[in-house]
Amino acid sequence: MTKNNIYLASKPRYEILDGLRGVAAMLVVAYHLFETYYGGKPDQPINHGYLAVDFFFVLSGFVIGYAYDDRWRPSPNPSHEGRGANSFTLWAFFKRRLIRLHPMVIFGTLFGALMFYFGSCGEFPLINQTPWYMVLLVMFWCFTMIPLPNTMDIRGWAETNPLNGPTWSLQWEYIANILYALVIRRLSKVALGICVALFAVLTIILCLNIDITGFLEKRSWASYTVVGGWSTTPDQLQVGLTRLLYPFFCGLLISRVGKLIKVKAGFWWCSLMIIVLFCMPWMGLGTEGEARWTNGLYEAVCILVCFPLIVAMGAGSSVKGGKSEAINRFLGEISYPLYITHYPLIYMQMSWADSHKDAPLGTHIFVAVCIFVLAILVAYGAYKLYDLPVREWLKHKLFQSAAK
Repeated sequence: MTKNNIYLASKPRYEILDGLRGVAAMLVVAYHLFETYYGGKPDQPINHGYLAVDFFFVLSGFVIGYAYDDRWRPSPNPSHEGRGANSFTLWAFFKRRLIRLHPMVIFGTLFGALMFYFGSCGEFPLINQTPWYMVLLVMFWCFTMIPLPNTMDIRGWAETNPLNGPTWSLQWEYIANILYALVIRRLSKVALGICVALFAVLTIILCLNIDITGFLEKRSWASYTVVGGWSTTPDQLQVGLTRLLYPFFCGLLISRVGKLIKVKAGFWWCSLMIIVLFCMPWMGLGTEGEARWTNGLYEAVCILVCFPLIVAMGAGSSVKGGKSEAINRFLGEISYPLYITHYPLIYMQMSWADSHKDAPLGTHIFVAVCIFVLAILVAYGAYKLYDLPVREWLKHKLFQSAAK
């Protein structure tokens, strides 16, 4: 039996990168909780929380390169698991990624379906018009990760997954994984560097709202920001693709070049940098509170320079023992489950806030804090009780049984 059929053991993890993913995920939850009240206004306390998606893509590119780059190539020492001749196939890669990502995609979508009618409010005009069987149809469609057509929207926001909005970024993640396996892994460092430079130009074009395609005029509400990517309209597709390409390719290049930065207390410094970058107010405002070109420049610097720097620092530093290691482990465990399960609770919060506009400020704060804590509990429970056992079962079914 060849090694192709054996589930290759995971490599040692970069604990700090896991922890930073968790920090960013928590900030995303807080950003969405604030968004219920601030919408797209520039005084939102976590004003640039949406940049977490771009940071996640840099992390993803780095981790994919580290985990898989050398498993495609023969090694002079076949005794190293996963590095022998023909040790890793295309199908094995896709199975590993599906095992890692897809169980929580299904859980998040199912959770969104169960919570769907609790989100009914003026913000979502289609909910009360949607019969239960349509919710089920959309749920099973979204299990596949195929973007939902706008004609099947059941919420009113034209999301590719109206049951669990943040899934849109996972759809782009899937595209990145497919491109990596089919094409990107074969690129040399020089070719990869050229791609990074070209995609940096695309990022600048988006951030500075240079409308060379004619699509960006449709998102004037988000000018000079990278907000978007969750729909299949031409402007949203341009935004989503742009947000994916530079960060993912750059993260992959960092992993291949291997020039990491060692920093004492790296996790804490990197976490502070993420918090500051996400909480910075918009850089320059127009007469009606809209972002200006200075804000686009700020976001370009975050994506092109700051996020790669943070990943290089996080990967180059380490934590050993004590509370820091435990915190990183916990944050790493809940990071993906938290990101992919929290938004159905945000829909519910939006509905509650809409129907309790006259409630005291303290009540609104209490509800928001409770939802934040509940989101963490749901994520941790989903990780321990669902994600881990399902992934172990899938590993056995898709790999170990094939090796017998």
